[in-house]
Amino acid sequence: MGLLDVGRIIAGLLLLVVGGELLVRGASVLARRVGISSLVVGLTVVSAATSAPELAITIGAVWQGEPGLAVGNVVGSNIVNILLILGLSALILPLVVTRGLVRFDIPVMVALSAGLLVMALDGVISAVDGLILLSVVVAHTVWTIIASRRKARPPVGATESAAVSSASDTDTGDEDEKPPAISTFRSLLLIVVGIALLVGGATLLVDGAVNIATGLGISSLVVGLTVVAIGTSLPELVTSITAVRRGERDIAVGNIVGSNIFNIGVVLGLPAMISLDGIPVSSAAIAFDLPVMLATAAALLPVVFTGFIVARWEGAVFLGLYLAYTGYLVLAATEHDALEGFTTAMAGFVLPLLIVTLIAFTSYEIGLRKGRRDLTRATPS
Repeated sequence: MGLLDVGRIIAGLLLLVVGGELLVRGASVLARRVGISSLVVGLTVVSAATSAPELAITIGAVWQGEPGLAVGNVVGSNIVNILLILGLSALILPLVVTRGLVRFDIPVMVALSAGLLVMALDGVISAVDGLILLSVVVAHTVWTIIASRRKARPPVGATESAAVSSASDTDTGDEDEKPPAISTFRSLLLIVVGIALLVGGATLLVDGAVNIATGLGISSLVVGLTVVAIGTSLPELVTSITAVRRGERDIAVGNIVGSNIFNIGVVLGLPAMISLDGIPVSSAAIAFDLPVMLATAAALLPVVFTGFIVARWEGAVFLGLYLAYTGYLVLAATEHDALEGFTTAMAGFVLPLLIVTLIAFTSYEIGLRKGRRDLTRATPS
């Protein structure tokens, strides 16, 4: 049984790598041909596609009477997406963040995280709560697409010049500039095949990892927060790293933010609507894991706002925080003797030092931007 589970994990990883490459390639081509930005594709198509494993796992967990796995999957995946995936992606290459993402999409993610915590305070995510969460995601998606199309629309008076330019290009006889009609079909095919490989790879990996973890006697909540969360977030990880490597950094950031929004609104909201009794939320998740998810989402705001970029050192901080969070979960699950000392060190030294460091760097970045702005104003044109 152990060798079979290891084989599933290896096969799942291979499928994830190939699927991520195909999905990013198809999505980037489709974005250019449809006339919307890579960021919007990352926020909508790619984020929904890479969240498909989370949706499948959550619905299956609810039907099988494992609400701890369902909630842990969503909460853990959102934490993984920001701290682990965004951290690793930023270590590879600093991630440029658009102003629209900072002013609209990230606040929506933070608001949904806060709303989920408030809804869970009574111990259950009801069908009404699920409907509200799902409605927010639908509204966000519609608004994102409409806003992108408005920005892509040419200004009044530009149509004639574009038509003249197009006619002149036609007169030159250069037909190579016109993309073949099958390219759009191929990009859609790449997306579909990439999604299928991502879902299949994540399913194989999660099955193997969960069998190993449950064999060690770990609770379903902890399995959902760690093993399943990482496993179902591997599509986001592979897609984001592939996007960074291919120079599509908008897809990388948009994929993370969009996936977190999709996870809360659809992956958790839809099963809550399907389940007649809603999805029970444990007191442990309400007291610790949901607040950590909210804090993680909120921590992204000052990081990207200071310079509209996630630098390498910020990615390293995110990665360190994720390792500390995972270490705490493992120690708590195994009731290890080192838990008390680890908690004391984190609460009394590491976290205060981290907060002071973030405040100092944020103040420095804000002062630097203000100085540049003042210098620009003072310089005569």
